[in-house]
Order: sequence, then C-alpha cells, then structure tokens
Amino acid sequence: MTGPQRRPGRTPRPRPSRAARPPRGPGEHDGEHVVLEVGPVAHGGICVARHEGRVVFVSHSLPGETVRAVVTDGREGATFWRADAVEVLEASPDRVPVTWEQAGPGGVGGADLAHVALPAQRRWKAAVVAEQLRRLAHLERDVVVEPAPGDDDAGGWGWRTRVELVVDGQGRAGMHRPRTHEVVPLTDMPLAVDEIRGLGLFERRWPAGARITAVAPVGGDAPLVVVDGEPWTEKGADRRPNARTAVRERAQVAGRTYTWRVAGDGFWQVHRAAPTVLAEAVVRAVGERPGATVVDLYSGAGLLTLPLADLVGDAGRVVAVEGDERAVKDARRNVHEHPQVELHHGPVAGVLASGAVARADVVVLDPPRVGAGRDVVAAIAALEPERIVYVACDPAALARDVAYLAGHGYALGDLRAFDLFPMTHHVECVAVLDRSPLDAPPSAG
Repeated sequence: MTGPQRRPGRTPRPRPSRAARPPRGPGEHDGEHVVLEVGPVAHGGICVARHEGRVVFVSHSLPGETVRAVVTDGREGATFWRADAVEVLEASPDRVPVTWEQAGPGGVGGADLAHVALPAQRRWKAAVVAEQLRRLAHLERDVVVEPAPGDDDAGGWGWRTRVELVVDGQGRAGMHRPRTHEVVPLTDMPLAVDEIRGLGLFERRWPAGARITAVAPVGGDAPLVVVDGEPWTEKGADRRPNARTAVRERAQVAGRTYTWRVAGDGFWQVHRAAPTVLAEAVVRAVGERPGATVVDLYSGAGLLTLPLADLVGDAGRVVAVEGDERAVKDARRNVHEHPQVELHHGPVAGVLASGAVARADVVVLDPPRVGAGRDVVAAIAALEPERIVYVACDPAALARDVAYLAGHGYALGDLRAFDLFPMTHHVECVAVLDRSPLDAPPSAG
C-alpha cells in the first residue's frame, strides 16, 4: 500500500483509475532514456511532459525541471508514456534530497513526493484539488492544504501508525515496486512512527508470500503485528483463542475523548493525527443538531459515528451504513453505549434502496477512493438532507461527485484539504454541500 490504508470490504471496492492500471505488457520503448522539460503537476504524484509530441507522465520530477528519464511504459500505440526521472539536469528550487532512497526511482511507491520540499508538496496537492474541481465540477476554487499537527516539526516523516508489508520468496519484508507485483525488500520505513520502526520488521525472516500489518495505536496500547490475519509474537503465530487481534484507538474531538476498538488489520486512518483532524472537521461542518437524523455512510468502525451521536443527542438518530462485516462488528462494540445509533451492514447503494432510511437532516459520507458514484449520490439526494458532508481521499472522485450533487441542487460551500499523507501525493478533503433554497421541499406550514 503506497498511500492511504486499503479499505477491505468497503462497497464498492476501490478500483484504480484507467491511468493507474498496470500496463498490458512491456512496451517497445521501455528502458529508453529521454530528456524531458517537465510541465505541470497531474493527479497521481506525477508531472506532465512531452516527447516528440507524445504526453509523458514523469515520476520523481518537478514542474520547470529538465530531467533525463527512463521510459517505464512506452507502448508504441499508447496515447501516453510513463517515465521515471533518473537524472536532474536543471533542478527546481523546490527539490530536496530524498531521505528514503528506497522510495526513489526504481524503488517502492510509498513516498512519491519525497523529493519535494514539504511546503511545495502542499502547493502541489492544492493545485491538483483545484484542477480536478475545475475540470470535473466546473468550479473555480482557491485551495489551501492544511498540515497536520506535528508534521512540520518532524519534516513530514514518522506519521504512519499502520504499515502494510509483503514478504518476498526469501522471507524479507518489503513493498511492491509501483505497478508491479515485484517485492522490494526494505531496510527501514521512515514514514512510520518510532513504535513501528522499533519492532525490527526488516531484521528478521517471515513466511514467504505473507502479508504483514504492523499497528501502533494512538492512546497507549502496545503495538500489534498481524501476519496473514493472525497475531504474531516472537515465537510465531499466536493462535490462542484469547490472542489479541484488535487495538484501542483514542482521539480527542471537540473537547471529548473517544475510544474505538479496531481490528488490527482492519481499516483505520493511518496518520497519528488523522482521526482527530477529520472528526473535528466533520463535527464543525455538521454542528450541534439535537434531535436530528444524521446518516453516516461508509462508516467503518465508527470513527465519525461516535461524535455524530453526541451531536444529535439522546433524542436524535444516527444511521450508520458499512459494507465490511468485520468493521460493523467493531462498530457495534464502539457504539454500544449510544442507543441512538442504528447500524446497517451491506452495500451503501443497497441499504439506501431498501428504504432503511426514509429521510435525513444531514448525510455524512466517507467513501473509498473510487468515490460514491452517480447511483449513491441520487439515493442521498432522495433523502433530502439540508447538508451533505463529504470526506474524500481522492480529489477526482470528489469533484465528479460534487458535479453529480450539483445536478440534484446541492452547492459546494466550505472545502478544507488536509495533508494527512506527507511525502505522498494523497490528500484528504472535507467538503460541505448545502441544498439550494429553491430545491428545498415546501414547509409543512
């Protein structure tokens, strides 16, 4: 996993965009070296250049640079090529030395912006969000990407509390080379918090082909290592019936401390500050709503469900919908003291179509990277909420869904973007959409 943690069981399951899918086979020009003048940034951690009239998406480069690049996907009939910048002939003032060399050209994909100064990374991401809104939603919007607490002091490193690794045939833990199944053994993971870096994950041998999840929960629980779904100790897999398979995560949101129980290899925000940052942004957007009905879609283990329950109070109702059975199981434990929460397990589109929710005052959604899509957007609009709060991990999907929502009478208001994945191209957004008064149903009076 090179950016946000995968969301197992989310419905629909995220699918890579056409530009991100693996090539069909080796290209005729793969391995060729070309000199490129690098143009603007594009979505996906790449910049745009041209070579003999053809578009080339260049990794490990910066706008305005001149680089020597090696073609990594150069099929003769393709509309574009891909290349890695391997030598910088004229450098951008925003270029910095790459601290994690294994994430450079030819390495793993976990830090595709490690060559970019931290302030410039945020400008890069802001430009991408603004461009996607302009291109897909036809909206002009100035975007500022906000840092997470502590990241500037740490230089953008040491923030991951969850790390996913794969094991090669020799038992070495590593990550995949971008757009391949090849495992690159690692010697370190500088994006991870110290508690994970101290586990010695790269100093030992693991079962060949295994998948490893290492978790260092925020709030005091000891780190947990899960290998192919089983908790791991120095003696190997711990198959005892009472073996620890979950961790407690804690965050303070709007002055209240919340605790969630989450499966060790289940979905949770990976940045140590992300639960607080995102939940506080959502709480601010929703506001105190005693007695209201709030629908929480793609609710996971209940990150947003708990603070939403406090916003509506005992007389209100929170309807949470999640497609992953294990996440719903965790959520039931997390909300057991909140009788105003109603949990539904199933695909979001299916649950909404079933009539389980008749109406909503507010809808909050945090979909996977593919976004909500036209059908879910239509189902949300049918609930006639006065406000929609959309948490997005992909700016293109967000912009597309904002355009769909505009067709149902919802206008984009506040938009905040957060740098919760430093050193990568990923950016998290919280968008607020309100229904136009002209589209509101007539009052009962």
